[in-house]
Amino acid sequence: MDIFRNLAEINVDVLREVGNIGAGHAATALSRLVDRPIDMAVPAVRMLPFDEIAEQVGGPEQLVIATFLRVEGDAPGNLFFIMKPHASKKLLRSLSGIEVISDDDYTEMEISALSEIGNILAGSYLSSLADFTGLYMTPTVPALAIDMAGAILSFGLMQFGQMGDGALLIDTTFLEGDEEVEGQFFLIPDPSSFAKIFRALGVPYE
Repeated sequence: MDIFRNLAEINVDVLREVGNIGAGHAATALSRLVDRPIDMAVPAVRMLPFDEIAEQVGGPEQLVIATFLRVEGDAPGNLFFIMKPHASKKLLRSLSGIEVISDDDYTEMEISALSEIGNILAGSYLSSLADFTGLYMTPTVPALAIDMAGAILSFGLMQFGQMGDGALLIDTTFLEGDEEVEGQFFLIPDPSSFAKIFRALGVPYE
């Protein structure tokens, strides 16, 4: 996967800036949503092959909460925001101020809050990437699933009909006071979209 290595070497600063600006937009929107200051940090941004996504979140059998949607426009693709259950519950308690009744089950209100947070993140990161590349990229209405990572990615393949060979990974950390909550954002461009995105970022694509 030389193209992933080239992108990481040539444009890691650009990708980090995309992530940081997206996180800034998302933090502002989330702060408005919960009516108190929220900060976000982007500790890592990198490209990785599609088949390594599940390993990044703890393996194919790791139970996760995933918001996923289709990206439409000039560079179509698929997008996932993935958290582990303990992180999602911590996020609900500390960020959304929701009274979490059970660590094992999710109420309708919790599902709704997680969907809204995923929706805000998706829109913020996509608009950041669109600004940098000059490409038009817009999200469809997101869906939320609670399942094993491998099953969610497989469902995404069936739902969207295709997946690209690689993903842009943006590690995301929510910060409120001393609380930290981690999640991971994966943008998986369609095969035909890779060349458009890479060239727009100034990376030769062969």
